[in-house]
Amino acid sequence: MAYKKTTIKEFDLNPFDSIGEGWLLITGYKDGVVNTMTASWGGLGILWSKPVATVFVRPERYTKEFIDQTDYFTITFFNGYKKELGILGTKSGRDGDKIKEVDFHVEMIEDLPSFQEGTHMMICKKLYVDSLKQEKFLDQSIFTKNYTKGGIHDMYIAQIESIYQNIEE
Repeated sequence: MAYKKTTIKEFDLNPFDSIGEGWLLITGYKDGVVNTMTASWGGLGILWSKPVATVFVRPERYTKEFIDQTDYFTITFFNGYKKELGILGTKSGRDGDKIKEVDFHVEMIEDLPSFQEGTHMMICKKLYVDSLKQEKFLDQSIFTKNYTKGGIHDMYIAQIESIYQNIEE
């Protein structure tokens, strides 16, 4: 399989299925090192007249260090690979090479990392970041349900600069 650049109009994934059910990887790259994390929360849409992706990262995640130190990150979507994505979402790159452990293969596209096993990838440029705040939850049961342990997510809004689809050669 090989990635081919496509357009927003040709992007053919349902974000509700692809994010909430299929999961995705948020990946950062700095100093020649790739780190990634699984996410099942996020959004795609239009904001400030730009195509954007919104992702959420807890402050304790190692991937956050990679995202915070550069202007770009990538999002890779998958068809299957739930076991591997589960491992990538629960283990930390601080403790070892979890990408190698699940036998995923990094592919650099526009000098940013994606994975050969993915179906689609987006190159995202950060536009805005802020921390979610407990007092801003209008329904406090959402906070109570989702924040019993670990830090409250930071929200990143990023412009989708490029989209690639993995096609059969």
